[in-house]
Amino acid sequence: MVVATEEMAVYCFDTLVGHYSGEQPPPPAFEEGVHPLFVTWKKATNGSEPRLRGCIGTLEPRQIVSGFKDYALTSALRDRRFSPIQSKELPYLECTVSILTEYETAQNYLDWEVCCCISSFYWYLWLQPTNLFYYMVLQVGKHGLIIEFTDPDYNVRRSATYLPEVAAHEGWAILETIDSLMRKAGYNGTITESLRNKIRVTRYQSTLYTMHYGEYAAYVKKNRGEINEAPVANGSK
Repeated sequence: MVVATEEMAVYCFDTLVGHYSGEQPPPPAFEEGVHPLFVTWKKATNGSEPRLRGCIGTLEPRQIVSGFKDYALTSALRDRRFSPIQSKELPYLECTVSILTEYETAQNYLDWEVCCCISSFYWYLWLQPTNLFYYMVLQVGKHGLIIEFTDPDYNVRRSATYLPEVAAHEGWAILETIDSLMRKAGYNGTITESLRNKIRVTRYQSTLYTMHYGEYAAYVKKNRGEINEAPVANGSK
C-alpha cells in the first residue's frame, strides 16, 4: 500500500518553488501509484498556529506523481477561498500530503469508527464540483467519510466528506458528525432519522506527511548540496 512520505512533501515544495523560479522541479524520489490524494498548504508566522492557505485534492484515484504536481500548484494558487500564495510566503509554509486508502461501503450511517486520539491537524479542503456532488473536506479518527444523499427539498444529490481526525478533534459523536456533514453538503432542511437512514456512506482511511519549509530546505541541502533560498516572483512583494 502506498503511504504518504517525506519525498512526496518535498516534491510538492519543489513544484511550488519551481513555479516561482521558472524552473522544472527535480524528478520525484518516490514510486508511481494510483490513489486519491490531497495537498494542503498552511502558513505560520511568529510562532502562531498554522493557518490554512489552500487545500485541494481528489477523491478519485489518479497517478500520484502528476497528481501531487498538479494539486501542489492548484491548492497554492487556485483555491478560491484564498488569495494565491506569494513567493515571499514560502519560508512560513508547511505542506501536508495525504493519500486516501481502504474505501469501503458502510452498512449505514452508524457503521464507522471515531478514534479517541486528538490531532492538531484541522483544516478545510476544497474540491472542484463534479456534477451535483459538492465536497467539503476536513480531518476524523480512524475513518474518513463520504456521504451522499438526495436533498428532499430540491431533489438534487448532495455529497460531503470529512478526512480522518476532525470528529475526534471537535469532540463529536457519530450523530453530530453525520449531521455536520449534511450541513457541509449544503442541506439546510430538517434532519430526520428517516433522512439519515437514506444516506449512502463510504468510509476510508488515510496517511499523511507534514513538512515545514525549513525542513524542506534542510532536506535539499543534505541530499542535493544546495541551499534553497525562496525565490521572489514579479509582483510578489
